[in-house]
Amino acid sequence: MKKTPTAVLLATALAAAGAPAQAQVFGQFTPAEILPVNAHLFGAYLDVSENVVGLLGQLRLSFYPGVDFGFQGGLDRVDAATGNRTTVKLGGDVRFATAHAGEASPVDVLVGGALGVATGDDYHVFTVGPSAVASRSFSFSPNASVAPYAGLMLAFTNFDSGPTSSTDFSIPLRLGAELKAMPGLRLGAELQLRLGDDFSDRVGFSAGVNLPF
Repeated sequence: MKKTPTAVLLATALAAAGAPAQAQVFGQFTPAEILPVNAHLFGAYLDVSENVVGLLGQLRLSFYPGVDFGFQGGLDRVDAATGNRTTVKLGGDVRFATAHAGEASPVDVLVGGALGVATGDDYHVFTVGPSAVASRSFSFSPNASVAPYAGLMLAFTNFDSGPTSSTDFSIPLRLGAELKAMPGLRLGAELQLRLGDDFSDRVGFSAGVNLPF
């Protein structure tokens, strides 16, 4: 039987160890609040984790009551065992309001789905899956409020880099809050916990601004 060359085994091991550590799970960066019909929102965020520093932008739109959708795009600088890389990320998501905070429900609830692609030198990552977010807004002045939120996704990921090609299932959790400091300006931050993820850093953090217009 033909033996596998040591160099091939070493390259495969390095590729597996240096799997791309993705920052944000695609979708949202906001609480469970659907945009009004014909409203728009632009967001810009800084993503950091152990092996990733990235910038991501988002545009959200709504053309139908109780439904909005968004497009995301940005760049990551990934520190992998096989070398540093710059990756391009593109994604999209759609959300549906299923409950509103009030007498019938203590929180706002959204369900939807998201997909995202991250591509760079000799590797590609594709992620897709359903998601859900719950939040509750607390006002402390006529023009200011804070909305803590929690979200999760059932993420199915395909990873392809050099000799390595595999799939993964994980449950990324998002814990964050959005502060409406003044009309037209919202500040947000979230912690991301990626349970069962073989390709990403286990913990990530994002912060940025949302600008409705």
